[in-house]
Amino acid sequence: MNTPILSAEELDDLLPEKPLLLDCRFDLFHPDRGYEQYLAGHIPGAYYVHLDRDLSGTKVEGKTGRHPLPDRNAFAAKMGALGLTPHRPVVAYDDKGGGIAARGWWLLRYLGHERVSVLDGGYPAWLDAGLPTETEAPEPRPTDPYPVAPTQLAVPDLADIHRMLDDEDYRLIDSRTAERYRGEVEPIDPVAGHIPGAINLPWPDNLGKGDKFKSREELQKRFAGLKKEPQQNVFYCGSGVTACHNILAYNYAFGELPALYPGSWSEYLLTK
Repeated sequence: MNTPILSAEELDDLLPEKPLLLDCRFDLFHPDRGYEQYLAGHIPGAYYVHLDRDLSGTKVEGKTGRHPLPDRNAFAAKMGALGLTPHRPVVAYDDKGGGIAARGWWLLRYLGHERVSVLDGGYPAWLDAGLPTETEAPEPRPTDPYPVAPTQLAVPDLADIHRMLDDEDYRLIDSRTAERYRGEVEPIDPVAGHIPGAINLPWPDNLGKGDKFKSREELQKRFAGLKKEPQQNVFYCGSGVTACHNILAYNYAFGELPALYPGSWSEYLLTK
């Protein structure tokens, strides 16, 4: 397994290797619903990871965005507690076309783990393929904390973003829906709008039929107008979660990793 996107059939073939399976289902407006869905049925052997508690750090009112990155050492320890080792494959999934699972994928790449994929079409695709499910949560088999090394990913902070606003070498890409980008609606954050100069590439447009990723060729065309060097392209969204979906799609298309502004709009607007 060395692809960021994995089909249900490919995951089924991978199961004899005992991959670490992460169920990332989550509803922003009903934070407990994902876990309830997990208990009702999940891919055999999968562990549930919660966006707020496991895939995010501590939110500080007035200082951070809604989903700040977790401390890398704390996240490494958490993954070790689930049995992650440097050579073990990982597959994350959700029921939103990868909109949440991509955050888990990105965080593992942030740790330096490369054998990680997102299930194409998520849990619905697994069900559609007629593959088995279970309701019992497996017992973790802990290992040592995942070995943390200096990250190779570009993760600009708020000060970097302010510098980039006047730097033509960088392009900011807002990953939210067009209505939120234009400031016509804002169901979550207290202020509508977008970072000045940012273009809009809504993350759901990476998907086609069945909430599965479009082909590499289609995604290459989608991102063709961006800067030549991947890390000159800085993706953000409302809180640094669904921007990871665009980064996943970009990686699937080109094999490269552009930058993530994890604070995103919910952090940037604190300076407005």
